[in-house]
Amino acid sequence: MDLFEKTRTFTRAKEAMELGLYPFFQPLSDSEGTTALFRGKEVVMIGSNNYLGLTTHPKVRQAAIEAIERYGTSCTGSRFLNGTLELHLELDRRLAAFVGKEAALVFPTGYQTNVGTISALVQKGDFVIIDKDDHASIVDGCFMSRGEMRRFNHNDPDSLDRVLSRLPQDAGKLVVVDGVYSMGGDIAPLPQLVEIAKRYGARIMVDDAHSLGVLADGRGTAAHFGLTDEVDLIMGTFSKSFASIGGFIAGSAEVMHYVQHHARSLMFSASLPAPNAATVLAALTIIETEPEHVRRLWENANYMRAGLHRLGYDTGPSQTPIIPLMIRDEYRTVLAWHALIENGVYTNPVVPPGVPPNSSLLRTSYMATHTTEHLDRALKALEIVGHNLDLIPESATLETAS
Repeated sequence: MDLFEKTRTFTRAKEAMELGLYPFFQPLSDSEGTTALFRGKEVVMIGSNNYLGLTTHPKVRQAAIEAIERYGTSCTGSRFLNGTLELHLELDRRLAAFVGKEAALVFPTGYQTNVGTISALVQKGDFVIIDKDDHASIVDGCFMSRGEMRRFNHNDPDSLDRVLSRLPQDAGKLVVVDGVYSMGGDIAPLPQLVEIAKRYGARIMVDDAHSLGVLADGRGTAAHFGLTDEVDLIMGTFSKSFASIGGFIAGSAEVMHYVQHHARSLMFSASLPAPNAATVLAALTIIETEPEHVRRLWENANYMRAGLHRLGYDTGPSQTPIIPLMIRDEYRTVLAWHALIENGVYTNPVVPPGVPPNSSLLRTSYMATHTTEHLDRALKALEIVGHNLDLIPESATLETAS
């Protein structure tokens, strides 16, 4: 068969495009953070991972400008060779201290951080054990390693126990979980998972992409549970609360030394550009010295959660500023996305294979910089669309419920 035959038979996206309902790869003509211009219309953005709203903070913008003026736009080399700047080393040190680990290592992207770390550490004869809802970059890191992957049921300590109990006692084992899950907004039950992992001699790594800047004054899931010393590896990304792009892994100095000499995604990729590194340093300083941003984020998340519950929306297992609206029907999910756009609100539709079958949802997430006016506009649109598409009870309204 012709290699390209699959491209001719891939019609699912084309059908949605013909109906005017295709929701992906849609361009924004402008984005202030809390609002955006989409197809010439201003929309309230409740689909962004910009949790602290720092992408437009004056200090963050200025740091990027100054770094461009000093270093230019690219390092044009990997960290392994000519691409390491003092700026990267400062960021390594600052991030390690922030998450409470001995050392850290900055990668060009969060995806590359997970792929590189897992494939470097998990070798032939080793096992990597992951939550079934873990991020795709974790799964791909497992595939790229030479070890064997096992999965346990989402946020189910008993399932992890059963999986670990079946593995060879003397094999190397790495348990990898998300701290906060990007679709459900739920938090990993880290105390139970850590206890089980240690009982079987397994190391544990936490992907804190959606936890940093959110939990424990921004310091993440391990700090949230008081388990910083018990977690072996903490991974984070810069494309959420840190207003940039990139990622890092933190742990013991010995492990970081090994990873930096074995992680192919680090050694064979150009390093994080200086403006991005400077942006992260500025954002980190703000998180450390201005705790009001994290507090405001949670005030907004709790305000929206209460409003959504008054309207009768099913918000799934969410415990964080990521609040899914469970619709469980692919077509109605895309219809709801389109209708919300028409009513001035931007959300993210998530359908299989992004979620399991019959689990389609609208992913909403909130920022510290949303005003009450933004949130009220979003709730009003969700009320209108919810009634028009029978997503919420007919009797539920913001006025009668308040």
